[in-house]
Amino acid sequence: MSKIVVCGAGFLGSYIARALTNVADPIRTVQIASRNPTKLHKLLKDSVRNPERLLPPVAVDITKPESLSPVFRDASVIVSLVGIMHGTPRDFETIQWKGASNVAEAAKAINAKLIHISAIGADANSIVPYARTKALGEQSVLEHCPDATIFRPSIVFGPEDDFFNRFSRLSRYLPFLPVFGGGKSKFQPVYVGDIARAVELVARKDPQIEKIVSGQIIEAGGPEVFTYREIMEIVLKYNHRRRPIISLPFWLGVLQGTVLEKLPVNLFTVTRAQVEQLKSDNIVAQGDGVGAFPFKSLIVEHSGGGSLKSVHEILPQYFR
Repeated sequence: MSKIVVCGAGFLGSYIARALTNVADPIRTVQIASRNPTKLHKLLKDSVRNPERLLPPVAVDITKPESLSPVFRDASVIVSLVGIMHGTPRDFETIQWKGASNVAEAAKAINAKLIHISAIGADANSIVPYARTKALGEQSVLEHCPDATIFRPSIVFGPEDDFFNRFSRLSRYLPFLPVFGGGKSKFQPVYVGDIARAVELVARKDPQIEKIVSGQIIEAGGPEVFTYREIMEIVLKYNHRRRPIISLPFWLGVLQGTVLEKLPVNLFTVTRAQVEQLKSDNIVAQGDGVGAFPFKSLIVEHSGGGSLKSVHEILPQYFR
């Protein structure tokens, strides 16, 4: 049996695990490994086509390498979803850099294929802890596993996302929707199911696919690019609310973040780092540089046809 371990749960992890389990491969088993895997495992058990392929869930702590080896034993593929959205600079270093390194080292020890999920905007020289540690995590992954495949998604959307859903909820309580700096920064939202499809393809270890994705950093974006303001317009279009969209200066966002980031995370949380990130576009790299491998080609040419899902196709289904 081919064992695949999905290390990390949450929104994206659930779709990846589902894609790995539903594929018509009678010799594949999938195991969820995270800090709290039981709830996700039960959800998957009740919704996948082949629940018998789900191994019992296991709890791991990526900051403790000794907890990884027993779980990874006999695995042929490790999918690493190491990441956090909020925390101190030290938290980001511990999880997104050192944690990613621990997972990669454990995968190397058993000669397993490693698929690592990073993010567009990863930059080792960034002043933003999230972006900097994402890049340092990538470096560690490739040092330990030079044949790893790294995906850098733009904003990931789907029924349980924390992006479009969050702004939709905000529009319920706020008299307007805010954007910073004119709302000119660009995003290329990618459907969670398309990311899951891509991971499943790489997990097959098909020689033809492996030849083109081994050691690659693949930036994953959807079929459309939107400005921040346009995204707010789309949210209001599909949740059928009328709110003005008001631009706020970046300095005011920084001021808000200084206060709100000290409070427990909630619907209204914004941090100074998040405001800083909005000064840069979050879209797929162009040309022949790092991250320019065509994500669309991987999906369209190797998954039996079909195209990347559009925000306009999926969003109405869960905003309804």
